[in-house]
Amino acid sequence: MAALADNSAPKNPIQRNLAKADTKGSLDTPLSGRQRILPTFRPDPDAFGHATEAFARFMGTPQFLVYMTIFCIFWLGWNTWAPTEWQFDSRDLGFTLLTLMLSLQASYAAPLLLLAQNRQDDRDRVSLQQDRQRAERNLSDTEYLTRELASLRIALREVATRDYVRAELRSLLEDMLEAQEELRTHDDSGPGSHESPRDKVKDKLREQRDRQRGPRTQQIPRVKPGHSANER
Repeated sequence: MAALADNSAPKNPIQRNLAKADTKGSLDTPLSGRQRILPTFRPDPDAFGHATEAFARFMGTPQFLVYMTIFCIFWLGWNTWAPTEWQFDSRDLGFTLLTLMLSLQASYAAPLLLLAQNRQDDRDRVSLQQDRQRAERNLSDTEYLTRELASLRIALREVATRDYVRAELRSLLEDMLEAQEELRTHDDSGPGSHESPRDKVKDKLREQRDRQRGPRTQQIPRVKPGHSANER
């Protein structure tokens, strides 16, 4: 039995390690997270940021400098001229306690100022991004309005203005007056002509309108039946 057990056991060390891993757990099964002895301390970043910014703003005011100067003068005066039993920071030791307090204040003030500066940088970055987006929207709106104005100008070129209509009516009235005068003073047409004076006046007015029009709007001249018969 011992020989069979020895033969069934893997002789290769790699196979032995894999067998040990299978006994502990499968490779595709994630391990559970480690339990912490102490709870993780995660303060509210917004509240902490507001506090640091308020402290940084207060440190940059004249009131802070005045209060700090009064505190240091009182400290030095008390530990210099007060009775010896009332002094708590000896002058002989160079005011060691005051030096430590000022050093502690400086060591805390530097990171607080850096935190306030980082928050201000984040706000500036967000404001710059918003300004860039607003500028892009304004540019797109301006381009759209420019295209619309250009299309309106192109469309207004084909619209008849008041002066143009007046000029056309005036020319039409002059043509009508001339036609009336020709109808009154026109003599009878010569022999072989089948046209009446009214038809001649109409043809003349039509020719004048064709000359006034552009080459694209000119009408195709019509063949008169009287002339075609005579030519044949």
